[in-house]
Amino acid sequence: MSNLLNNLRSPSDLTNLTAAELKQLAAELREQIITTVAATGGHLASSLGVVELTIALHHVLNSPSDKIVWDVGHQAYAHKILTGRRDNFATLRQLDGVSGFPKRCESVHDCFDVGHSSTSISAALGMAVGRDSLGGNNKIFAVIGDGSLTAGMAYEALNHTGHLDRNMVIVLNDNDMSISPNVGALSSFLSRQLTSRLFVRFKKETENFLNNVPRFGKDLIQLAKKTEESFKAFVTPGMLFEAFGIEYVGPIDGHNISELIETFTSVSRLEGPVLVHVITKKGKGYPPAEQNPSMFHGVGPFERNSGKIISASGSSSRSYTAIFGEYLCELARQDEKITAITAAMSTGTGLVEFSRRFPERFFDVGIAEQHAVTMAAGMACSGLRPVVAIYSTFLQRAYDNVLHDVCLQNLPVTFALDRGGLVGADGPTHHGVFDLSYLRPIPNITIAVPRDGVELRRAMLTAASHNGPFVYRYPRGQVEDNDNSAITPFAIGRGQRLRNGDDAAIIAIGTGVERAMQAAKQLSDTGIECSVIDARFLKPLDEELLCAAARNNANIITVEENVLAGGFGSAVMELYEQQRLYPRLLRIGLPDSFIEQGSQQQLCARYAIDADGIAAQVKDFLASA
Repeated sequence: MSNLLNNLRSPSDLTNLTAAELKQLAAELREQIITTVAATGGHLASSLGVVELTIALHHVLNSPSDKIVWDVGHQAYAHKILTGRRDNFATLRQLDGVSGFPKRCESVHDCFDVGHSSTSISAALGMAVGRDSLGGNNKIFAVIGDGSLTAGMAYEALNHTGHLDRNMVIVLNDNDMSISPNVGALSSFLSRQLTSRLFVRFKKETENFLNNVPRFGKDLIQLAKKTEESFKAFVTPGMLFEAFGIEYVGPIDGHNISELIETFTSVSRLEGPVLVHVITKKGKGYPPAEQNPSMFHGVGPFERNSGKIISASGSSSRSYTAIFGEYLCELARQDEKITAITAAMSTGTGLVEFSRRFPERFFDVGIAEQHAVTMAAGMACSGLRPVVAIYSTFLQRAYDNVLHDVCLQNLPVTFALDRGGLVGADGPTHHGVFDLSYLRPIPNITIAVPRDGVELRRAMLTAASHNGPFVYRYPRGQVEDNDNSAITPFAIGRGQRLRNGDDAAIIAIGTGVERAMQAAKQLSDTGIECSVIDARFLKPLDEELLCAAARNNANIITVEENVLAGGFGSAVMELYEQQRLYPRLLRIGLPDSFIEQGSQQQLCARYAIDADGIAAQVKDFLASA
C-alpha cells in the first residue's frame, strides 16, 4: 500500500482520491500527528478528532482562495500537514519550527492568526463582508468547537451573522454530545435532503409561485417556513441557531468523510449563513487519548505505544500550579468564605482537587473570562472571598472587568495569575509577558510576584485577608519545594535583600530573582560584587528598600520576565524620578515585540534574561560607565 501523504503536494490533490483512499489518508494523518506530538508535545486529542473533517473541508474547498478559519487553532494539525508543512511537521512547536497554531506568516492557507477562543465566527463574518464589498465569490468556512460556544463573543458574532445574512458556513465541531443513533440518522438524512440542490431549487420555485398568489401568498410563505422550522427543531437541536437567522444542518457524523463531503458541498451552494453541526470523538484513533481526552488535550512528550507521559524523576521539584492548588485547599479549609472560579481550565489551573473537596464553592464558568471576573466581583459584594484562577494571557480578555467591576469598587477579589512570563512552545498567543504592564496602572490593586513555592504560599496567605483586589503572579514550570517551614503572611509592599555588593544593585522580581542570584555569583567570580534584592511586589513597591539601594549604589539593574514597556523596570525608574534619585539604570526584560515559540530555556537565552544573559549585560553596562 502506497503512502498517500508522500504524493500530496497541495490540498487540491485530494479531489483525485477515491473514498477508500481518503479513509487511508485519514489513518496516515493520524499516525503522523501521534508520532510527532509524542516527541514534541502539543494539542493531540483535538487534532485527532477532526482528521476526517479536515480532509472533507479541503476536498470541497479551494484553499487558499476559499477560507477556513479555525477557532483557537489547536485542532489544525491535519490542516497544516495537508497544506505543505508535512516535511517540517516534526519541528512542531519547536524554536523556529512549525507553530502549534495557524499563522498567516507561516502559510497562505492560514487565513487568520488564532490561539485564543471564540474568534472564528467574528473573523469569518468580517472576511465575508470584505469579500462582498470587493466583489469576490469565494467560500468562507469557520470551524468552532463546542467549548468555544461558552464564550459570549461567539454569540455576539452569531447574532450579527444572522443580521447581515452573508454567505458563509459555520462548522460546529461537537465532541462532547451524546446523541441517539436513530435521531442522529434521521437528522443526518433530513439535513442532507434539506440542503440538496433539488430541494433548494424546489423551495425557491415554490416561494416564487406563492408570491404570485393574490392576497394569501405572503401568509402561505410564512406558514411554510414556520412549518419547516418547527419540524427541524423537533428532530434536531438547531432551534437556537435558527433563532439567530442561521440555517441549521445536522448533526452529521464527523468521521464519515463521504457524508461530510456531501454536506459541505450542498451547504456551500446555499444563500445566507449556515451552521453545520458535526459530531466527532476527541482523541479519535488513539486509545489513550480517547480514554483520557483531557490529559491529551495539551500534552508533553509521551511514549508512543503506551501513552505514558515522559516526566523527570528523582527531583523534589513541583509545579507552581500544583503548589497553588494544594495550598488553596488548605486556605479554604480554614475559611469557608473562600471560593474558586476558573474559565474552563480546572485542570490547567490546578483546581481539580478543590472542585472535589469543595464542590459547592467551585465554579467553572466555561470560556467566559469576562463573566468569571464580574461574577467574582458580585461574590465579593456578598461577603465571599473569591479566587479567580486564570492564565495571564487569558486575563487580557477581561481587562475592563478587572478595572471597572473589581478595582473601581476596591473589592476583595484575588487573581491567581498562572503562566506569568514565557510559557514555551505555545508561542505568542500564550506567553504571559504583558500582565505586569497592563495591571500596574490600575488603582487599588496589589500585585505580588513570588520567586518560589514558599513565597507563593506566603502571597496566597496575605491575599486571603487583604481587603482589596490582589494579584499573585507565578510562572509555568517546576520549582524546588522541600521547605517545610511555617507559612507566614507578607507585609504588603516589602521586599527582601538577598545579597550584598557595592559595584551594582540588581533588583529583580519573580523568576528573575533566582537568575539574578546566579548571575551575581558568576560576576563575583570575575571580581564584580553585586547586591541582589527581591522586590516581591510590583505594586506597591518597597520605596524604602529600593531608594536605599539607589543611594548606596551608583548602578542599578532591574530584571523581569515581562515586556520592558510599562513593566517592573519602568515602575522602579518612575519611583527614582519621583524621589529625585538618578542612578545609572539598566532594565533587563523582554523587547517590544511578540515573542516566538520555543522552550522557556531557549527563549530566556535568546533574549538574554537567563543567568548568563544577565551577567553579560551587567558586565557590559558596568564597563561602559
